[in-house]
Amino acid sequence: MESSGGLQSTFEARIRVLEDSFSQFAVRSSATRGRPVPEPESDVRTPFQRDRDRIVHSKPFRRLKGKTQVFIDPAGDHFRTRMTHTLETTAISRVVARALRLNEDLTEAIGLGHDMGHTPFGHAGEDALDEALRERFDRRFRHNEQSHRIARSLNLTLEVCDGILTHTGEREPESLEGRIVRLVDRVAYINHDIDDAVRYGLLSDEDLPRDEIDVLGPTGSMRIDRLVHDIVESSEDVNDIRQSRGVGEAMLSLRAFMFEHVYLGPQAAPEHERAHETVRAILEHLVEQGDDVDEIVDYIAGMTDRFALDYAEAL
Repeated sequence: MESSGGLQSTFEARIRVLEDSFSQFAVRSSATRGRPVPEPESDVRTPFQRDRDRIVHSKPFRRLKGKTQVFIDPAGDHFRTRMTHTLETTAISRVVARALRLNEDLTEAIGLGHDMGHTPFGHAGEDALDEALRERFDRRFRHNEQSHRIARSLNLTLEVCDGILTHTGEREPESLEGRIVRLVDRVAYINHDIDDAVRYGLLSDEDLPRDEIDVLGPTGSMRIDRLVHDIVESSEDVNDIRQSRGVGEAMLSLRAFMFEHVYLGPQAAPEHERAHETVRAILEHLVEQGDDVDEIVDYIAGMTDRFALDYAEAL
């Protein structure tokens, strides 16, 4: 659609007024560093709103509904998927961004796109693909790098690409909006994975570590509320996204508990073995077909749990 000069200038003026109320540490839409491939801007959406819409309408985002968090293709409709995790992370991140007067549109786009490159079978699938690629091609797989690859293929802004790439790993995001998603991602998955583990019968409420629960709260909603309030209070008027020492240590301790008892616990071994066998069988088949390694990575990482299981079974 051809640009209408009057409409565009009116929209830009309204956005400038809105963003004048932002914190001095927020990223303004007018200050975006652009896209990998330059293109005309919209008359009625900021660059970060356009990124959000591109993500929501993309195939990698839609496939998140068929990728599980912890349990492979579970029976029942109430377990989290990558899609529900993404939506929960994004919603909490926007609450924090609004409270700190940061750019909600940028925060939302990063939140929606951060897991687009995740494999089927959650972290077990990521480990399986990484291990198979190391053995076959001496290369690594990291879901944040795959998400970044997809973000660049969608020609998202450099600010959103950076937030997606750095939502996990050693490098910190450049923007506070990206740092919100990086921290809230952990807040969200720890709490909803506890909920799923209790529903699945791996944990009971009595199994949860008492000291951490006393600090954070006895229910998932209370823990999220406590963690959000702590992030906002600790990050107000400082150029950083942080937690208070007591709450941060309690969250890290609860995360370690989940790794020991759920993610890497003995009951998870069959799930991990199933993921490794499935991913390895598919990869070996595609290698034998002569497919390019980048095509193999894109294809396997893009699979849903059910598609991967059916594909491997057909082999």
